[in-house]
Amino acid sequence: MRTLFSRITLLSVLLLLFLRLVSAADATDEYVARWMKEFHVPGLAVAVIKDGTIVKAEGYGVANRETRDPATIDTVFKIGSVSKQFIATGIMLLVRDGRLRLDDPVSRYLADAPVTWRPITIRRLLSHTAGLARESPLFDGSKRVPDIDIIRAAYPLPLLSPPGEKYAYSNLGYWVLAEITTRTSGRPWAEYLRERVFERADLQPIALTITPGIPNRATGYGGNDNGEIASEWVAVRPSGAFVTTVRQLIKWDAVLQTDRVLTAAERQQMITGVPLNNGSRAPYGFGWHVEQFNNHRYIWHGGGLPGFSSNFARFPDDHVTIIALSNGDDSDIGSLIANLALIHVPGARATR
Repeated sequence: MRTLFSRITLLSVLLLLFLRLVSAADATDEYVARWMKEFHVPGLAVAVIKDGTIVKAEGYGVANRETRDPATIDTVFKIGSVSKQFIATGIMLLVRDGRLRLDDPVSRYLADAPVTWRPITIRRLLSHTAGLARESPLFDGSKRVPDIDIIRAAYPLPLLSPPGEKYAYSNLGYWVLAEITTRTSGRPWAEYLRERVFERADLQPIALTITPGIPNRATGYGGNDNGEIASEWVAVRPSGAFVTTVRQLIKWDAVLQTDRVLTAAERQQMITGVPLNNGSRAPYGFGWHVEQFNNHRYIWHGGGLPGFSSNFARFPDDHVTIIALSNGDDSDIGSLIANLALIHVPGARATR
């Protein structure tokens, strides 16, 4: 009798869990529809992973308005600054291999760096605490210029603050990290990342934004209400270098739970706020923002390039990941992630 009762109880629990998942999935579809309508977003791909299980992996809208090709989890989007975690991962592997140290000064690798840059370390570049300007004055997405020329054009700029004093987001810092990767690995930074990160993680396709011939690529839209086809950059920006799909980022999220590419200690270091000079911590680790969402630990990164916006959000204590890639840059993808978190992160709504 006990055995029969136990089986009935177990089935009831499983049924309840299933109904909750279905309800959450339906709520996701309903909110996504409202969000896409509000911002006139052509296409979107979303994934929600809970406890290692895919709760939702869906495409919405179209990858191209003219051809009407549907957006799917295999649609290739530009991911913008979501790419920074891959640059940071490459640096961590170089540290592991003994080719550099996090507290090495930049001048060890860029001998002609100005005197003002001498206190800047690899750690400060990774965490946006170096005091560098957000952008180099030479960068122009319509022109191909060597990375080192982009960096050197910023040498005359004054630092925004002393290294380590405060957090100030800097794409320029990730140009410098890419150049250091090239110099210490002995091969172009993109090739190094392909071999040491993407192939090891079995991520296909994940490629540079200018790579030709990739099937299923989305067309990007911008302008007011995403009403225009966005311009295509011919330059690769290391701070936002890659294109990929939601399916591949689901795989990457699973890899981040293992030692396949990074050790547990390395992964933890990347998602821990870096100490500042005054003893407080910056809201950024290595390639990841480190914050709180309604008292839940929140590790995330957004990305934006002409025609595209993206967000990769992880709630590690709740074992929830939410990924969203879109082909419209006139939108608030952060609000999408926040509202999906209210649906899928246990207890998040209670404190909002």
